[in-house]
Amino acid sequence: MKKMGLVLMCLLVILLGGCSLSLSNDSYLRVHIRANSNSAQDQSIKYEVKNLCVEYLSEYVVDCKSKQDVINVLNQKNEQLTSLINEYLLSKGFCYGCNISINNEFFPTRTYGDLTLKQDYYDALIINLGSGKGDNWWCVVYPALCFNNNTNVVYKSKIKEILSKI
Repeated sequence: MKKMGLVLMCLLVILLGGCSLSLSNDSYLRVHIRANSNSAQDQSIKYEVKNLCVEYLSEYVVDCKSKQDVINVLNQKNEQLTSLINEYLLSKGFCYGCNISINNEFFPTRTYGDLTLKQDYYDALIINLGSGKGDNWWCVVYPALCFNNNTNVVYKSKIKEILSKI
């Protein structure tokens, strides 16, 4: 009986937002945009490309229900995104293009608000600008932390959804 009370208390704490559930590394899809170099111009264009990618991909990935759904969308949009970035780079006077892939790579620990992703290997959308040897920008594509139509990210509790149906 005490165990049941403890379980119910934990569920209540979770529902009230007092603790968080973490997903496994396999549940996340990160994004990594690598600049051509560390020159001021290459670093500046990296952020412009980041904004371009977020704007373009948000409408396609924000409603995806799984990491695999996002990967499928990214594979379908790879050529269009590559062309969009390459045309943008060219219009800004850069003579290099981009290379886009989805790989499993090592990431250091990173905190995004209340979410901390521990250092480990994660699947990631990799966008190399030119040589890709400059400093980089990274975030999370799934769940849609950086790729969403709304700057206010809301995490839903599956437990709360289940309990509300009871």
